[in-house]
Amino acid sequence: MRHACGIGGMALESRALSTWHGTALVVGTGGIGSALLEALAERAPDLQLLGASRQRPPNWEDGALADTAFMAVDLTKPCSLDGLQRRLGALPPLRLVINTAGVLHGPDLQPEKRLSQVTQASLATSFDLNAFGPILLAQALESLWPKDQPFHFASLSARVGSIGDNSLGGWYSYRASKAAQNQLLRTLAIEWKRRLPLGCVSLLHPGTTATELSRPFQAGVAPGQLFSPARSANHLLDVLEGLGDDQSGHFWAWDGSAIPW
Repeated sequence: MRHACGIGGMALESRALSTWHGTALVVGTGGIGSALLEALAERAPDLQLLGASRQRPPNWEDGALADTAFMAVDLTKPCSLDGLQRRLGALPPLRLVINTAGVLHGPDLQPEKRLSQVTQASLATSFDLNAFGPILLAQALESLWPKDQPFHFASLSARVGSIGDNSLGGWYSYRASKAAQNQLLRTLAIEWKRRLPLGCVSLLHPGTTATELSRPFQAGVAPGQLFSPARSANHLLDVLEGLGDDQSGHFWAWDGSAIPW
């Protein structure tokens, strides 16, 4: 029998997503994002689901998410965020947002091993999506949260974004952009504590997961430490179910342990 992990190891049924009604949005429909939507369909049957990303995944209409609504959204474009706000405004009250969109590597972007590899372009690309995207998403959706019900706004971070945990160096752009996201959402949590006190803002580290983002780096992962997207998704939902408004503004690992900033 599954139960919420809680931060103190105690199940908190009042926070169970299975009891929630309204709308849940998952931004980013790659491995973890799609797995989150599939898990939510089972674990939170009364939440209306919406998946959003720059492009619809090619297997969306034929797979497990065939009945899940989709919207094309680019977090780096204000007009796209405006469209998302309008779409969500016509749906049941927003209760849950999980942002999984992020960038680590691409045709013109690779994690830097030394200072000489850092470029203005790599910094700009990383910060644009990893840091600026989540806070601008929060800004676009701020008016949609219910005032009388708890809600979650969560975004995937990464343990390598922790300044206190950084003992290896390298990966300048990715580390810094995730650290910037952490600071922005920590600041958001403080503001919403005053204005939207039932909300919980969380940064989540999913563990190393078998997705396209981690594919080039999986060879060095210890046996048993490379998670499937489904496993990561359920871990993350367990963590969220253990969090309430009194724990807003913190950085959590997939197992519910706190990560230093």
